[in-house]
Amino acid sequence: MTVYLDCNATTPLEPAVREEVFKYLSVEYGNAGSRTHDYGARANSAVQRARNQVAHIVDAQHDEVIFTSGATEANNLALLGLSPHGTKTGRRHIISTSIEHKAVLEPLEYLTNNGFEVTLLPPTSGGWVHPESVKSAVRSDTLLVSVMHVNNETGVVQPVTEIAEILKDHTAYFHVDAAQGFGKDLPTLKNGRIDLISVSGHKIYGPKGIGALIARRRGVSRIPLTPLFFGGGQERGLRPGTLAVPLIVGLGLAAEIAVKNSKKRRVACEHFRDHVLAAIKPLNPIINGDPNRTLPHVINFSLAGLDSEALMLALKETIAFSNGSACTSHSYQPSHVLKSMGLDNSVISGAVRMSWCHMTEEPDWADVARTIERLV
Repeated sequence: MTVYLDCNATTPLEPAVREEVFKYLSVEYGNAGSRTHDYGARANSAVQRARNQVAHIVDAQHDEVIFTSGATEANNLALLGLSPHGTKTGRRHIISTSIEHKAVLEPLEYLTNNGFEVTLLPPTSGGWVHPESVKSAVRSDTLLVSVMHVNNETGVVQPVTEIAEILKDHTAYFHVDAAQGFGKDLPTLKNGRIDLISVSGHKIYGPKGIGALIARRRGVSRIPLTPLFFGGGQERGLRPGTLAVPLIVGLGLAAEIAVKNSKKRRVACEHFRDHVLAAIKPLNPIINGDPNRTLPHVINFSLAGLDSEALMLALKETIAFSNGSACTSHSYQPSHVLKSMGLDNSVISGAVRMSWCHMTEEPDWADVARTIERLV
């Protein structure tokens, strides 16, 4: 059986999460907005419990959690939802990075086309943005700084804590796309200077189609977000529509388990990484991204003279992995992340990403190595 090594694209469901989702699909199927009977009351109670579970990971308040369809919608709500306030106050400058996910870069492109000035900071060759570059870019009219938590292609953790410290005396809002780091790198997102956090359920062993935007209050003031669509008033009017109770419950439980099993999961991923590195070491790989800043469940590497497409084809019966973001894999374009890091085209064309989790089975690494050796 092919071993799945593409957990940065999506993770398998945690068994306990699967059972909970099915329960609220088949037995507890009430609408959380129905206030006249016990089915609705139980559904509403389950949603509030999930809100607490998600908030707990980042030390937020339960009413600061806005459920969305995923991190992409959360990113759009954060970026586009804040733009009317920027226009009203004359603060139309946004800082982000050139290695963001397209779910951030494309809304920023939209804002650029609508009168905003966007500064995209390049990363170091190790795949992380230097905090000083943020400090140098901040202006009096800067509305927002948006920097991802963990890069989806390289697994490199960005200096979010250092950037938060730089912004402590500035009025700019700080948004972090935490799709890849929420529930994995726990301490960073507890920083109260982070105003907006985007979350994805299917990156932490929860269901697809659910995520959240965590919008922290500043004192008693809520972040001045404008909804992207209307009707129904759910989620404080910022994300109207009938709540997907089974998916919300799944995200909540996945978040709770992530905290409970954090150390055990990390150890399992570190052991798996050791086996990956041992298998590819004889092939003299080029590791893309600073290994000292990379989470232990992912590696991006290139092999001299080997095209990534050829490698994936040769190993498709053994392991399933990728050569970039799942959201852009259909385009077969060179990785904008690796290009921004200044890597040679030959390195970029040969780059592959393997990502795993605590539930991943070990493939036959000797067989994997032999297959690769035949290609090199």
